[in-house]
Amino acid sequence: MKILEQFPENAGKGNNGYNTNLAAEFHVLSVLHRLGLTANLTLGNKKSVDIVVVLDRGRTITIDVKGLAGMTSWPVDNMGDGEPNHFLVFVCYLGHISDTRIAPEVYIVPSQDVVLVTYASPKGRRVVPLGRMRKQGAKYRDAWSQIALAEV
Repeated sequence: MKILEQFPENAGKGNNGYNTNLAAEFHVLSVLHRLGLTANLTLGNKKSVDIVVVLDRGRTITIDVKGLAGMTSWPVDNMGDGEPNHFLVFVCYLGHISDTRIAPEVYIVPSQDVVLVTYASPKGRRVVPLGRMRKQGAKYRDAWSQIALAEV
């Protein structure tokens, strides 16, 4: 049973952009902790680092989480040049964000590689389409080991 069937007063409230991104950030944070990593959520609304992973004293990895409730594209307009030890984690809820029984698709991409799956529209908008990620970025699907084994 979907959670919204149990709590109909919440219908339609879980599918806004802010809640999608929060759900995605906490999903990533949860997986990182399940892998035994020390990961912390950063605070603030206008940021390009959502999570900091501390490997050991002086060694950190930063993560920008992109959440997608539907099945279209993740915007990456705010992304600059790729940096070592910085990852983008793309979380797609496949149009079922309210159904907690369905696990999202997750892609862990080193920031330097994001350009390989990015589409630049004629109007200048940069996005990562889900279809392109599935085809050209398949090796990043559930590639959590990139973070766990990163050499900083």
